[in-house]
Order: sequence, then C-alpha cells, then structure tokens
Amino acid sequence: MTTAVTPAGGTAAKEPYRLRWAGLAVLCLSLLIVVMANTSLIVAAPGMLRDLQLTSADMQWIIDGYTVPYAALMLLFGVLGDRYGRRSALLAGLIAFAAGAVYGSFADSAGDVIVARIVMGVGAAVIMPATLSLLVAMFPVHERARAIAAWAATSGLAIALGPLLAGWLLESNSWGSTFLINVPIAALAAIAALILVPASKADDLTRTDWVGGALSVAALGGIVYTIIEGFHFGWGTGVIATSIGSVVAAVLFVGWELRHPRPLLDVRRVADRTVGGACMSVLLLFLVAFGAIYFVAQQFQFVLGYGPLETGLRLLPLAATVSLGAALSGRLAPRLGARILVGAGMIAAAAGILTLTVTDGASGFTPFLISLLLLGLGIGLATPPSTDLIMGGFPDSDLGAAGGLNDTAVEFGGSLGIAVLGSILATTYHREISGFLDGLPLANLPGPMADQAAMAIEAAGDSVGGAAIVAEELAANPFAASYAQPLLDASSAAFAQAISSASLVAGIVLLVGAAAVTALLPRGLHTRARSEAQIGS
Repeated sequence: MTTAVTPAGGTAAKEPYRLRWAGLAVLCLSLLIVVMANTSLIVAAPGMLRDLQLTSADMQWIIDGYTVPYAALMLLFGVLGDRYGRRSALLAGLIAFAAGAVYGSFADSAGDVIVARIVMGVGAAVIMPATLSLLVAMFPVHERARAIAAWAATSGLAIALGPLLAGWLLESNSWGSTFLINVPIAALAAIAALILVPASKADDLTRTDWVGGALSVAALGGIVYTIIEGFHFGWGTGVIATSIGSVVAAVLFVGWELRHPRPLLDVRRVADRTVGGACMSVLLLFLVAFGAIYFVAQQFQFVLGYGPLETGLRLLPLAATVSLGAALSGRLAPRLGARILVGAGMIAAAAGILTLTVTDGASGFTPFLISLLLLGLGIGLATPPSTDLIMGGFPDSDLGAAGGLNDTAVEFGGSLGIAVLGSILATTYHREISGFLDGLPLANLPGPMADQAAMAIEAAGDSVGGAAIVAEELAANPFAASYAQPLLDASSAAFAQAISSASLVAGIVLLVGAAAVTALLPRGLHTRARSEAQIGS
C-alpha cells in the first residue's frame, strides 16, 4: 500500500517533501478557521439572540447545524480525500466553508443562519481530516510527532482565538462580521495550499465503500443528533426512534466493514488497544474542553460582566498552555513514552476542571484562570501523542480514514460535552434559582402584565443569560428596579452551583477515563508509526 506525494504532479517523492514546514503552516491555518467557527459563536450569540429574536431551540441548532454534518461526514470525506486527492479535498472544503460563511454574514433569519452553519459544517468535515492526512503524507516518521504537536497546538489556539477575534470584531461591527472574517482566511489558505502543499493520494485505492460510507453517516449523524436533541429538548418519540436507527446503522456498519475487501474503516484497527485507547483520550479531553468553554464563557459574559473582547482575552490562557503543553509533549514523548504523557495530560485536565467545583456566586476570575491553565496544559500534553498513535495505527493508504477517526473523536467528544455537561448545567441552574423566582411578586401581577411577567420568569429560570436580560429590563422600570440586583445575585449563585455540579461530573469522567486509557495503552509505547504487522499482532 503506497501513498503518492507529488509536488509538481510527477512521480512519488522518495525524499521528504522540501517545503513540508511551510505546508504545515497552511494546514494549521486551515484547521484554525474550522475550530474558530465553533468557539467564536460563543461571544456572538448574545447579539444574534437580540437581533434575530431567537428561541433557545433556534440558538441550539445554529450551534449544532455545524456540529452534526461535521461529525457525521468526516470519516467518509477523509476516505474520499485519499482516493481523489487530499489537497483537492482541502481546497473543496475551504471553498464550501467560505461560501457558507458569506451566506451567514448576510442572513436575516434563524433559518438562514442554520443553513449557513450546515454548509460550513460540510466544508469543515472535508478540511479537518485532509489536514491530518496531508501532514502525515508530507512528514517522515521521525518528524511526525513534532508536526502533530504543532497541529494540536493550533486546535488549542483556535479554541481561545475564536472568541478573541469575534470579540474584537463585535466592538464595532454586527455579529455577521464573525462569519465574514472566515472568507479572507479561507482564500489565503487555499492560495497557499496550491503553492506549498503537495498533491497527495493513495495510489491503490480504486474502490470506494459507498455502503459503508452511507451507514457511517447515518450512525454518526444519528448519534450526535440524538445526544443534542435528547439532552436539550427531551427524549420524545422522534429522538428515541432516531437513536434506535443510529444504533442499528452502527451495528450494520461494523458487520459490513468486517466483510468488505476494501472497507471504509478497518474496524479491527480501531479495536486495537493502542488506537482505541488513543481515541478514548481524545474524545474525553475534548468532551471536557468544549463543555468547560461553554459554561466559562457564560460566566464571563453574564455573571462577571465582561464584554465580547474581554471574554476572548480571558480565554487566552487556555491557548497559551495548550501550546506550551504541545511543545513539552514533542520533547518528552521520545523519553517518557506516549502512555505516561497521555495519562499525565488527562490528570492535569481533570485537576483543571475540578478546580471549578469550589466556585460560588462571589468568585472572580482567579479560579477560572487556574482551571483554564491546567486544562490547556493537559490537552497540550495528551492530544499530540494520542493523535500520533491513531495516525500511526493505519497504513499510508488509509490516512484519510485515520484522520477522519481522530477528528470524529474530537467532534463527538465536543458534542457530548456541550450536550451532557450543558444539560447538567441547565438542570442544576433551574433547580437552584426556582425558589427565588417562585417568591417574586411578579408572578402575582394581574391582567395583561401577567403574561409578560410569566415570560420574564421563564427566561430567568431558563439560563443565566436570560436572567441577565430580564434584570436589565427590570432595572429600566422604576416600579421593578428594586428586583434587578437580587435577581442577578440569585442567578449568579445558581449558576455557580451549576458550574460546580457540571465540573464535578466532568472531572470524575476524566479521571476514570485516564485510568482506563492508561490500562489500555501498552507499557513502553512511543509515538511512532507502527507497521501493519504490529497492528495485526
């Protein structure tokens, strides 16, 4: 099984690609906008809520319109990139992503924004696995760990840079600018890719497993949809039917792949303890990371009162320590081995999220700073060796499938984090603030004001953001201004308890996961590509 890397369209290069480090910068730039598209929405959401008069369901699907196709399609598009050309896939993904961003910047309704996010999610599903498969194709084995560390550091940087860039834009522009800024970046990445990234594809991949592809899309898309819809809006008949259908599709996918001569994904490799353990670590780390960003950003904006730019700036410590951890990981991996680094990183991330269990309504920025620093360090230490083990567990002809598998773990983990931890957050918040809201005399108003009061109480009980908006409206009303500050104090205390509960669950999950991953990964394992014989043994 071979992979052609043809810088000028000629025969496969025998020597390492000369411009590989410059090409890596292009891949990282492409990755940057994909991850930023998720996190920048955090600070753009309040403006969108007001301008488009969004319901909570609208806002949820503006977020998840990107997530569902992104998670569902990465595996299939990674394999298609192997067959038809990885650089071509990268360019196609950048074009689709930019087109969705342009449409979103001019959207004037929730439906239009959701459509734009879906198109961007499809583009992202093409881009992300292409960046990893191109990276592995360009770099020799002895340099691959350092290259993957840079790739992983970019993911961490993008998590914080998205809110920062969006916050800066929102200082003087509407929320549409957070979509439009992606267009010049995507154009720059596409032009640079044509110059600096070599054409690459799997020479002997002549057949595409379309049945396996369809089953993977149905299984992954259905599972992600079920998680999002069920945890946020309840487990109705449609959600349960979708969950059953996705499980059936997953079982059929595994059975089909085991019998297919050229499967979309060699599931036997996924069952290998090294690849499986690495996938588990990536999934759990990003479950906690995306969940933490989800509620920390709300704390910064709605409780501590930071503006969009201030929120972005205060998330930068996460990016800094992800980069630091990735740099340390690249240096320590040859000495300590992947098993120790992955385990240590997961424990550091768990310590970071558990720091938030001691927060209360009066907590300032300090506990969140400590949490972000430890969480970022843990992600930076553990993600590069985990990704290297996943990519090294597949032959060169299956780099797209390997990249798709890694990226599916990232996005699936992120979806779980926002859905599960977000559900714990919302449930705890509602429980904690309900007593205060029940005691408000607003609930006893007569006549036409009763409906407005009921809506205000419902919004304040739904989220800390809703409580902040209601308090702002109360403060502007001379007859109700005295209730504004008590509402803010009650919502702050309730949200602090919600953060504590969600963080405790996240920390326990990560600690248990660290023990499981450490048990799965073999002793003395180092981050290097392994031969097919090693995988099969």
